[in-house]
Amino acid sequence: MVEIAVAIIGAGTSIFASVITLIGVFAKLKQSNSEIVNRLEKSQAVTETKIEELTREVREHNGFARRMPVVEEQIRVANHRLDDLEKQNQH
Repeated sequence: MVEIAVAIIGAGTSIFASVITLIGVFAKLKQSNSEIVNRLEKSQAVTETKIEELTREVREHNGFARRMPVVEEQIRVANHRLDDLEKQNQH
Protein backbone atom coordinates (compact mmCIF):
# COMPACT_ATOMS: atom_id res chain seq x y z
CA MET A 1 0.00 0.00 0.00
CA VAL A 2 2.83 2.41 0.82
CA GLU A 3 4.48 1.54 -2.47
CA ILE A 4 1.30 2.47 -4.33
CA ALA A 5 1.07 5.80 -2.51
CA VAL A 6 4.73 6.53 -3.26
CA ALA A 7 4.18 5.61 -6.92
CA ILE A 8 1.10 7.86 -7.14
CA ILE A 9 2.94 10.76 -5.50
CA GLY A 10 5.93 10.21 -7.82
CA ALA A 11 3.68 10.10 -10.87
CA GLY A 12 1.82 13.22 -9.70
CA THR A 13 5.08 15.06 -9.15
CA SER A 14 6.31 13.99 -12.58
CA ILE A 15 3.10 15.16 -14.24
CA PHE A 16 3.23 18.47 -12.35
CA ALA A 17 6.85 19.04 -13.43
CA SER A 18 5.92 18.21 -17.02
CA VAL A 19 3.03 20.69 -16.97
CA ILE A 20 5.29 23.41 -15.52
CA THR A 21 7.90 22.67 -18.20
CA LEU A 22 5.27 22.87 -20.96
CA ILE A 23 4.02 26.19 -19.61
CA GLY A 24 7.60 27.50 -19.67
CA VAL A 25 8.14 26.24 -23.22
CA PHE A 26 4.90 27.86 -24.42
CA ALA A 27 5.82 31.15 -22.73
CA LYS A 28 9.26 31.12 -24.37
CA LEU A 29 7.73 30.30 -27.78
CA LYS A 30 5.28 33.17 -27.41
CA GLN A 31 8.12 35.55 -26.53
CA SER A 32 10.24 34.32 -29.46
CA ASN A 33 7.28 34.64 -31.81
CA SER A 34 6.69 38.21 -30.63
CA GLU A 35 10.36 39.08 -31.23
CA ILE A 36 10.24 37.55 -34.72
CA VAL A 37 7.09 39.51 -35.55
CA ASN A 38 8.74 42.75 -34.36
CA ARG A 39 11.84 42.10 -36.49
CA LEU A 40 9.68 41.30 -39.52
CA GLU A 41 7.66 44.48 -39.06
CA LYS A 42 10.85 46.56 -38.84
CA SER A 43 12.28 44.83 -41.88
CA GLN A 44 9.04 45.42 -43.80
CA ALA A 45 9.10 49.12 -42.86
CA VAL A 46 12.70 49.45 -44.07
CA THR A 47 11.83 47.65 -47.32
CA GLU A 48 8.82 49.89 -47.91
CA THR A 49 10.94 52.99 -47.28
CA LYS A 50 13.57 51.79 -49.75
CA ILE A 51 10.90 51.03 -52.36
CA GLU A 52 9.40 54.50 -51.91
CA GLU A 53 12.85 56.08 -52.36
CA LEU A 54 13.55 54.01 -55.47
CA THR A 55 10.13 54.90 -56.87
CA ARG A 56 10.89 58.60 -56.33
CA GLU A 57 14.27 58.23 -58.05
CA VAL A 58 12.74 56.38 -61.01
CA ARG A 59 10.08 59.08 -61.43
CA GLU A 60 12.77 61.74 -61.32
CA HIS A 61 14.83 59.85 -63.89
CA ASN A 62 11.80 59.36 -66.14
CA GLY A 63 11.17 63.11 -66.01
CA PHE A 64 14.71 63.74 -67.22
CA ALA A 65 14.38 61.03 -69.85
CA ARG A 66 11.23 62.70 -71.22
CA ARG A 67 12.85 66.15 -71.31
CA MET A 68 16.21 65.13 -72.80
CA PRO A 69 14.99 64.70 -76.41
CA VAL A 70 13.49 68.21 -76.21
CA VAL A 71 16.77 69.63 -74.89
CA GLU A 72 18.76 67.75 -77.54
CA GLU A 73 16.53 69.16 -80.28
CA GLN A 74 16.94 72.67 -78.88
CA ILE A 75 20.73 72.21 -78.87
CA ARG A 76 20.63 71.02 -82.51
CA VAL A 77 18.60 74.07 -83.49
CA ALA A 78 20.96 76.38 -81.57
CA ASN A 79 24.00 74.75 -83.20
CA HIS A 80 22.42 75.12 -86.62
CA ARG A 81 21.73 78.82 -85.97
CA LEU A 82 25.32 79.29 -84.77
CA ASP A 83 26.62 77.60 -87.94
CA ASP A 84 24.39 79.88 -90.04
CA LEU A 85 25.66 82.97 -88.17
CA GLU A 86 29.30 81.89 -88.58
CA LYS A 87 28.75 81.35 -92.31
CA GLN A 88 27.19 84.83 -92.60
CA ASN A 89 30.10 86.43 -90.76
CA GLN A 90 32.64 84.69 -93.00
CA HIS A 91 31.17 86.26 -96.13
